[in-house]
Amino acid sequence: MNKQKYYMTTAIAYASKKPHFGNTYEAIMTDALARYKREMGYDVFMCTGTDEHGQKIEDLAKEAGITPKAYVDGVAGEIKNLWDHMNVKYDHFIRTTDDYHEAAVKKIFTRFLKQGDIYKGKYEGWYCVPCESFFTDTQAEGGKCPDCGRPVQKASEEAYFFNMKKYADRLMAHIEAHPEFIEPESRKKEIVNNFLKAGLQDLCVSRTSFTWGIPVESDPKHVTYVWLDALTNYITAIGFDPDKTYEEQSEKFKSLWPADVHIIGKDIIRFHTIYWPIFLMAMDIPLPKKVFAHPWFNFGMDKMSKSRGNVIYADELAQRFTVDGVRYYALAEMPYANDGSITYENVIKRFNTDLVNNLGNLVKRTLDMQKKYFGSVIQAPTAKDALDDEIVAACVTAYNKVVEYMDTYRIADALDAIFTMLSRANKYIDETTPWTLAKDESQKERLGTVLYTLLEAIRWGATLLAPFIPATSEEILAELNTTARGYASIGTAEQFGALVAGNTVSDSKVLFARIDEAKMLAELEAERQAKMAAAAKAEAPVEKPEGCALIGIEDFMNVELRTAKIIACEGVPKAKKLLKLQVDLGYEQRQVVSGIAKYYTPDQLIGKKIILVANLKPATLCGVESNGMILASGEETVRVVFLDPETPLGERVR
Repeated sequence: MNKQKYYMTTAIAYASKKPHFGNTYEAIMTDALARYKREMGYDVFMCTGTDEHGQKIEDLAKEAGITPKAYVDGVAGEIKNLWDHMNVKYDHFIRTTDDYHEAAVKKIFTRFLKQGDIYKGKYEGWYCVPCESFFTDTQAEGGKCPDCGRPVQKASEEAYFFNMKKYADRLMAHIEAHPEFIEPESRKKEIVNNFLKAGLQDLCVSRTSFTWGIPVESDPKHVTYVWLDALTNYITAIGFDPDKTYEEQSEKFKSLWPADVHIIGKDIIRFHTIYWPIFLMAMDIPLPKKVFAHPWFNFGMDKMSKSRGNVIYADELAQRFTVDGVRYYALAEMPYANDGSITYENVIKRFNTDLVNNLGNLVKRTLDMQKKYFGSVIQAPTAKDALDDEIVAACVTAYNKVVEYMDTYRIADALDAIFTMLSRANKYIDETTPWTLAKDESQKERLGTVLYTLLEAIRWGATLLAPFIPATSEEILAELNTTARGYASIGTAEQFGALVAGNTVSDSKVLFARIDEAKMLAELEAERQAKMAAAAKAEAPVEKPEGCALIGIEDFMNVELRTAKIIACEGVPKAKKLLKLQVDLGYEQRQVVSGIAKYYTPDQLIGKKIILVANLKPATLCGVESNGMILASGEETVRVVFLDPETPLGERVR
């Protein structure tokens, strides 16, 4: 039996910097939806990636003293690692610097030009560099970007424009005929009333004021502007050929397109529900079935901002709350249409209340009682009563609500339904008092039935939680020692009872450790103050250091500096500050010991190119021989000097 294909995407992350918690939410949300769809029997293809061109990246690379490609290689790697760390299971990770994508974008631009959809003109108006968007005088009121609030700058340059008006009526007709195309409803009203009914402006699709982009083949001084480049990733990622009609595309492409849903942030709804469908209409390609625009996560009531010192990163949060703890908070706390809020106080409260008290306590108490009263052996449920039926009903209700809410992207409501069922199971313990039943030998069958009912409710809960907190779900099901897994094993009252009597459950483990709120908040505030102080210090004028004695050129030339690549890295036993590096100079490999373990993990170093003092006498550090030294800056914070990835190995540095 062939499973029905289901193609879903995130917006591709802009490769200017590491995404904060709010940006990471989208990847976690889409992953949860993808896992749910797989549970429901779909053959899901989830695509994510990075948007890597534009003026902002060109400027940042210049500031860093490296090429734009080297810059985005670093950030794209960081984003991919972050997605992996947060257990986001994507099927394809596209980068807009990928050769196949750039080749397709060039052909798409040429096709639009030949069709008369694109014309050359001159742009004069306001431009926001961070948003990479143009605005009219009316839109840029007060000289500020209407999207992000940052200052805009006056721009005037030759550019190509896409004739949006040509397709405006057709787009309006599509939206009216397909009310499910834009969700939530409030976002659809925003697009229709504020943009379509107000009249579309033609879209600038090329730039000449910077060079980091995909060149226009017929006019190479122009580079393709970000939205024509970035939006087309959804079709280039699955093999779109601009030279062919939809009917002539590959079987893979036709099996996945049109996309079932684009998951995006509310700030880019205009680009995905106006520009993108119009581009597709111009290519005579079907439109995606749905664009779902989720709200934002704010820090309390404020937007996350480095200047405010309130930026939170998901991987750093996971160090304190676990990956599943962070996933749970993100998914449980974000409303369907309104912005969500994150504060450390709220995260701690959710963690302790839901994951420690409700879920963790239920699993631990039940497994401990199963071990204490029956040696961990599951008993047959032979003494049922009406209370047990209530638990069965609660499980079936939870399943039905999860399906209803997940099918309509109400993820927080789905989680609430699961935890309502878990709360009912905890109440069932208090109602049945297994510890009292255990004192009466005549109640042994009833005790076995109560614990069986609890174990089965836990199985349903763990199964339902698989899309949201997959690692924890897997751990619970492993403790239950059951093969009855997946959404196909639950759903109806008749499916309640899949645990096999006579099997043995595992000893309980602490799934989530309770957090001391006062202690953690004090630690977090100390960290925040330290970061703010470090940032202030970094921006403060640098005093001239005392320095060392002057040396002649002959002395300097006696120091042999060579380019090298770190090919392996690991810690040094019983030496917290040291890392043991294996470096490749091209003509030989060496072992070097460096005191940078406090500042870098092995994963952050492997594959990086560095500068090595190659003629330093061998030394032994903590019993490990070191043949050289790598160059780094800083005293309180050490920063290794990394080279451009294209740097040849073994070159002399002068």
